Amino acid sequence: MYYIRLAINQFFKKASANYMLPKDISILMLFLFPNMKSKLFFSFLFCTSISFSYSQNLDSLLTVARTQKNDSVKIRMLNKIGFRYIFNDSDKAIAVIKEGKQLAIDKNFSFGLAELTNTHGVFMAVNGKSDSANYYYTKALKLSKANNFKSIEVMCINNLGMFNWNLGKFDEALRYFFNALKLNDTDGDERQSQIYLNNIGLIYQEMNFSEKALEYHEKALKIRKKYNLESDQVASYNNIGINLKDLGRVDEAIENYNKGLIVAKRSNNLLDYYRLLDNLANAYNVKGDLNLALKTYLKALDKPEGLDIDKEGLISTYSNITSLYNQMNNPRIALSYANKGFDLIAKLPQIEAISADLNLHTAESHYMLGDFKKAREHTKKFVALKDSIFSEKNAQAIADLEIKYETEKKEREILIQRAELAEQELTIQQKNYQLYGLIGLALIFGLIGYLFYNQQKLKNKQLQKENELKDALIKIETQNRLQEQRLRISRDLHDNIGAQLTFIISSIDNLKYGFDIKDQKLNTKLNKISAFTSETIYELRDTIWAMNKNEISFEDLQSRISNYIDKAHLYDGNIAFSFDVDSSVNQQKTLSSIEGMNIHRIIQEAIHNSLKHASATEIKVRVAQLKEHLKITISDNGNGFHIPTVEKGSGLTNMNKRAKHIGGELAIVSEPNKGTQIILKV
Repeated sequence: MYYIRLAINQFFKKASANYMLPKDISILMLFLFPNMKSKLFFSFLFCTSISFSYSQNLDSLLTVARTQKNDSVKIRMLNKIGFRYIFNDSDKAIAVIKEGKQLAIDKNFSFGLAELTNTHGVFMAVNGKSDSANYYYTKALKLSKANNFKSIEVMCINNLGMFNWNLGKFDEALRYFFNALKLNDTDGDERQSQIYLNNIGLIYQEMNFSEKALEYHEKALKIRKKYNLESDQVASYNNIGINLKDLGRVDEAIENYNKGLIVAKRSNNLLDYYRLLDNLANAYNVKGDLNLALKTYLKALDKPEGLDIDKEGLISTYSNITSLYNQMNNPRIALSYANKGFDLIAKLPQIEAISADLNLHTAESHYMLGDFKKAREHTKKFVALKDSIFSEKNAQAIADLEIKYETEKKEREILIQRAELAEQELTIQQKNYQLYGLIGLALIFGLIGYLFYNQQKLKNKQLQKENELKDALIKIETQNRLQEQRLRISRDLHDNIGAQLTFIISSIDNLKYGFDIKDQKLNTKLNKISAFTSETIYELRDTIWAMNKNEISFEDLQSRISNYIDKAHLYDGNIAFSFDVDSSVNQQKTLSSIEGMNIHRIIQEAIHNSLKHASATEIKVRVAQLKEHLKITISDNGNGFHIPTVEKGSGLTNMNKRAKHIGGELAIVSEPNKGTQIILKV
């Protein structure tokens, strides 16, 4: 899914505002990507009555500006040049900005000072100083309001909206954008309002309020049509299509995508054109028109050189094409497109995290071709990527909630401290009055002061109780949000992937019972596929089991391990299994969901390796308590192996990784013909 965002001939996945201003206003949209993890987006409006070409030499323009006799013209030229220096020479930029600000102060030119203060905020944002940027935007806004500079005021309000949007403060950002819209409706140009309507729609879109987002995108489109803003119309059609598809109105989404394609082609906007094609293909896919979806995906790939700048989008397109060819029973063609995606990942390893679906569809292709080894490899890769995405997203969500909670707590503590200081100052003042002027009434005032102190003390206790209640409510709300998120993800896994795997098993059973298959090899392969799929379902259920819980009791984990051992015994009845839990182990001990899942997976992998490689007659699992740690031992009396020379496969590697992930230690003890011990301390 793509959102359209326009900024200096760059195209990004999420849409942003598109500005059309009067002739004396130029704009620049700037995108910053600090640490390649988070995105900050600022829209900076720069006002000037003088038009310069970007090809002109800034140094020569600076010389011309300094020779101007008209102070207001000189100041606005310095603002323009300082703004452009930001992207060429930061040292010169800040020097010119400060020179212009000082001149504006000396000449009492408030309009120029407000402009330059906003530009100072741009400089700080470009150099990664977001707090300073926010300070200068706010200061520019105050200057504009104080002097009734409406054009700069609405510009600053919009910038502050963008600033809060990128901090994730959607409510605050909406407040700024609605204020900008109101101010523009009162004193501005109607054409400008499409900017703020679009921004409001995008925030609602990001908050998944599709109905509200659709309402404001349609209002923005109406104005863009009225003033023939074709480039902006493309963005509106795309965003309207996205929200219609999310609302299940797929036919209407397709209609809007096609309208956007017509406008993009008419305006020779090829970049937008190919992006819209991919969104259109997604809509056809959702509708179930596989042939038309495939045709559109292929058309989206057939773009001129230089337009394939969105590598993440290409991975998504390759994955969708692979899935479609599998559905059309063309796994070999499907693999050819999957391999193109993996070639791209090999060149850009940083995008591997988004390749989970590509691995899943590739595994399906290999199953269809009978290459079960590669199918298993890609299935494991899919599970690993999904586990990684789940962990990262939840860790980030938990961290954000904790930060929010701690911030609110500190703010409350500061308010309480201020109240206490105010009370102390009042008490001291009263005592001074008693000493200087009311000696005869000292006893009476002392009594009044004492009563007042008790009253305030009671109020403080009441406030403290109220704050404790608020803290408890916030904590409960945070836990509820986390649990809702876990339940939503687990439902998605169960309903989508679980249903697909169950469908595979059902299809194989139908093949076996519906046809008289006499080829023993084919029967064996079908049984293996069915067994592997069943195993994957069990692993998926274990993952869902862990995701649905904040904490896992040891008793619950013990029950899961016992069930798995019972299943393993059914796999090979000649092996004697035992599972012993030492009496010293605290049965009420609780583990986090991540700890419980990883311990369970390590035990599963160890038993699986014994069944597969050891030729053992006994497999034992023992759990003991070592002070504050658990010691889990999985042992067999099988073949064993020489540890220094054995080639470590993905099983041993994954066990080590899982142990480290939960802060545990994993040891392997084995000798040829003397069995193997896997010891986990956690």
